[in-house]
Amino acid sequence: MSEKRERFKSLAEKRVERVLKQIRLIGNLANRNHYDYTPEDVSKIISAIEQEFKATKARFNSSREKKSFKL
Repeated sequence: MSEKRERFKSLAEKRVERVLKQIRLIGNLANRNHYDYTPEDVSKIISAIEQEFKATKARFNSSREKKSFKL
């Protein structure tokens, strides 16, 4: 495999694992025995995560799908 591919795989695995761990930790905040929160708080958290996920997905998609201009 190419050096660029190996570097991508290595970084992707580390970064995705780190993100998944952080998402699990956010999920731990749902424990009402330890935390007090409102539905609005939950909505803001989920919305922020979803927006960032959509932005990241768009970056990957835009690099593959070059739209051409036609009249």
